[in-house]
This record gives sequence, structure tokens and C-alpha cells, in this order.
Amino acid sequence: MTTRAGTPRWWADAAGAAAVVSLLVVTALWVANRGVQETLGGGAGALSATGRLTGLLASDLLLLQVLLMARIPLVERAFGQDRLARWHRWTGFSSLHLMLAHIVLITLGYAAAADANAFAELWNMVVDYPGMLLATAGTVLVVMVAVTSMRAARRRLRYESWHLLHLYAYLGVGLALPHQLWTGADFLASPLSTVYWWTLYAVSAGAVLVYRLGLPVWRNARHRLTVSHVVPEGPGLTSVYLTGRHLDELPVRAGQFLQWRFLDGPGWTRSHPFSLSATPHTGVLRITVKDLGDGSARVATLAPGTRALVEGPYGRLTGESYPGGPVLMLACGIGVTPLLALLGELPYGFREATLIYRSRSAADVAFRDELDWLARERGVRVVHLHGPRARSGSWLPRDLSGSGDVAALRRLAPRIADSQVYVCGPDEWTAAVRDAARGAGVPAGRVHTEQFAW
Repeated sequence: MTTRAGTPRWWADAAGAAAVVSLLVVTALWVANRGVQETLGGGAGALSATGRLTGLLASDLLLLQVLLMARIPLVERAFGQDRLARWHRWTGFSSLHLMLAHIVLITLGYAAAADANAFAELWNMVVDYPGMLLATAGTVLVVMVAVTSMRAARRRLRYESWHLLHLYAYLGVGLALPHQLWTGADFLASPLSTVYWWTLYAVSAGAVLVYRLGLPVWRNARHRLTVSHVVPEGPGLTSVYLTGRHLDELPVRAGQFLQWRFLDGPGWTRSHPFSLSATPHTGVLRITVKDLGDGSARVATLAPGTRALVEGPYGRLTGESYPGGPVLMLACGIGVTPLLALLGELPYGFREATLIYRSRSAADVAFRDELDWLARERGVRVVHLHGPRARSGSWLPRDLSGSGDVAALRRLAPRIADSQVYVCGPDEWTAAVRDAARGAGVPAGRVHTEQFAW
């Protein structure tokens, strides 16, 4: 596989600065279009001017939200998909609140200027103003996406259903554009405003077309991944081995995941994020899937020769920033898969690596032969922890809960304070491990995690 250089540290700073600058530019354009003067003037003009500003900021955040999840490689590598998903959620809800404020303030401002009823004015705006019917439909779609993204709603939806509904946000953004072109005073206030907004829309649309559609199509056409064979690994665990063309040019690293679709019949359109469970340097890719009842059970029935479509690779749980020295890995359940791949790739010294592997019982331990090989050939110290969780908020099994999370971690991994720590497992368990590692003296920059929750 292609070896990638480490991600330059300035990428994250540059991307964050660009997002802040975009909001400052929007505000500056509003000021240049007499926004401050109209606000200080009070009355209907102040309501309308403030409404314009909230609408502009809402539009800017909405487009930034699109860019956050456009799978731009520079952004993905700088921040990681779990962090981008959190920011995407934050910008989405912030944009929604600003958009609703925009609608209320503009309506009240126009109604006050015309000495009309606010509801009647809102109706006239929707019916009579160019592009407003489309903008209203776009607003409804964005609100629907926001409502279904709330935690209470997500718990009631399958991932596939939520993902399909989420795609309507792109349509909502597109429907808002004619309204801004035809009636947006700040959009057309000056050539600079027009160039800025057209550029931001074009970059956002181009990023989606290139990275969400074009790049996956090109990679799948070039690499043509197919199932080589399927191997059961343990109770409910199945490994899938895949071959393809030019896999040495696929820019994937141990610890990363891809979105997978298998062309084995109905349901192939639904993608699932599976991490590589073996170091990708042999011309063969391997993923290991746990039967969670959400379509993953089909993996065990895949026939050799089945085509696979992928998006990615994604994720920052890699060794590109590994400086050498002691390594501590903590895995829970199926979370062992990316860490197993990392153990095969990282250039740690003999007896410098420890894997703490948490499972429900000894029967649920997977990859015993590989773990034995790593212990024998590379000196990896493997520590198995079995049994139910001690309590909510703890990463320990019940029989070790008496010593406390931090003390137990120090005892199991005496060199933890000097180690690079890699963690993968359920979100709550991962958070508990991260807190224990920080309590044991590990700096935040040496604790590496990746979460896949949606």
C-alpha cells in the first residue's frame, strides 16, 4: 500500500482559520452594506438588518457544514472523522437557530415597515417574493434533517434511514440559492459580495461532487475489490479477505476504516464502516465484522468473487505521528481490529508494546493465533480482561473494580506515562479509558482514539 507522509500540523490551523475568516468576511460585507447604521437606527430597519446578518451567518455555517462532511482528504487527515462529525452537528444546529432567527426578524421588520400583521406579511413574502417558495421548501428540509439528528430521534432510527434523510440537507441548501440570488440584498450588494458567495457555493458543491462522488467512483473503478474468502473468527465474528488491482496504490493505513458496500443482492446500497483488521501491505485487505443485527450478519454469507464498493479510507487512528518508544493499546470487543492492524505496522521495539484486550468471556477472544505470533515474534505483552463491566463510567471488569480505574491501569501498564496510547471500543468505554489514561499522567496528545458513533 502507498505510504503517506505525516499530516502537516499547519493543516488543522489553516482549516480552522479559514472557517473563522469566512464568518468575519460575511460580517464585514454586512457592515459595508450599512448593516450597523440600520441597526443603530432602531425600529423596522434594525429588525431587518439584524435579520439579514443572522441569515448571512446561517448560510455561511450551512455551507461550512457541507464542507466539514465532504470527505476532503486534507480536512479528514487534519481532524479525524469523529471530531468533524461533532463540529458538523454543532454548525448544523447553530445554522438552524440562526436561520429561524432570520425568518422571524425579517418578517417582523417587513411587517413593521408596512404596518401589517406579521403572519400576513410572512405569507406575502413566501408567495410573492422571487425564490421564496423554493427557500421555504429548503427550510422545511433543513428543519427535518435537524429534528431527525437529535439524539432522541436518532435512537429510534436505523442508521440507513437516518443517513437517507440526512442527504436532503444538500437539497435544502440548493433550494435556498435562488432566494439569495433574486432577493438577497447582501448577496448582490457589491461585486465583492457576489464573488464571495458564488465562490463559497461553488467550492461547497465542487467538494461534494469531487470527494463524495467522483473520488469513490474513480477508486472503485481502478481497484475493483472482490471478496477472496471469508473466515469465521469466533462467536459472531467474521473476517473477509479482499483482493483487487493496484492495491499498492490505495492510500490506506493500519487503523483506518472504509465505508463498505457488498454487491450481493438487496440492501447493497447501505454502507457500513468497517476497520481494517490486518496491516495493509500484502496486496490483500482484511476486515473483521461483528454480527450486530444491522445488516452486518450478511457478511458471513458472502461468496468469493462478490464485488465490494468502498469509500475512504478515513480515520486518524494511525501510526503516522508515532515517534517510537513504548506503546499501549486498549481494545474492547470488536475494537481490537484496528489495533491489531496497528500492532503489525508500528515500528516499536521488542517488548515495547502492550495490548489490553477486554472481552465478555474467554470464548469471545478473537485472533488468538495472531496475538500469539505478535507476543512471540515482536514481544507484545497481551493482557486479557474478561467479564461484565464493573459500573457505568468504568472501563474495568467487575473483578478488578476495587482498585479504581487509574490505579488498575497503572498496574496493568507500568510504563503508561511514557507510552503512546491507542484506544478503540464503545464510546462510553473509550471515554473511561481516556480519562483513566489522563489520570495516569499521559498527555492528551499521546492518547489516540477514533469514535464511529453517528
